[in-house]
Amino acid sequence: MAVKIRLQRHGKKNFAFFHIVVADSRSPRDGRFIEQLGSYNPNTNPATIILNDERALAWLKVGAQPTLTARRILSYEGVLLRKHLQEGVAKGALTQAQADAKYAAWKAQKDEKVNAKISGIKNEKIEKARAAKAAEIKVNEARAEAIAKKKAEAEEAARKAAEEAAAAAAEAQAETPEA
Repeated sequence: MAVKIRLQRHGKKNFAFFHIVVADSRSPRDGRFIEQLGSYNPNTNPATIILNDERALAWLKVGAQPTLTARRILSYEGVLLRKHLQEGVAKGALTQAQADAKYAAWKAQKDEKVNAKISGIKNEKIEKARAAKAAEIKVNEARAEAIAKKKAEAEEAARKAAEEAAAAAAEAQAETPEA
């Protein structure tokens, strides 16, 4: 029986998330599985991966073959690196302590990179909000200037009309006594 580590699709149309499962290669994609190892949600930024590393490593050791996407996820989480280091320990190329130190250094670097991306996304959102607020303030000031200008023009027109009316009234009074 060929055993695969693969993704099982869940979720709604255009908004899928996946379970990472160990299944017989002959079973359908969303069908029967042997064990669920975790989940993968590509809809978040960065993608959310929850994985039982120990069980995934155990399945890899007994010969389960990951699909391309599952291999990428396992590599991203460091499971394939741990398998590689464990094979080195088994061959005597390095000790368990050295392997653990290499994995811990890799994991620390990986966590730092992920945290930098998350903080970058947060900072980008904050900058976008500031830029949007500044643009809104600029538009509001332009509107206020336009309204003030129209109001001043209307007052000027009303003042001129009042002056013309007063001048016409004065002229009419001036003409009436002569007659």
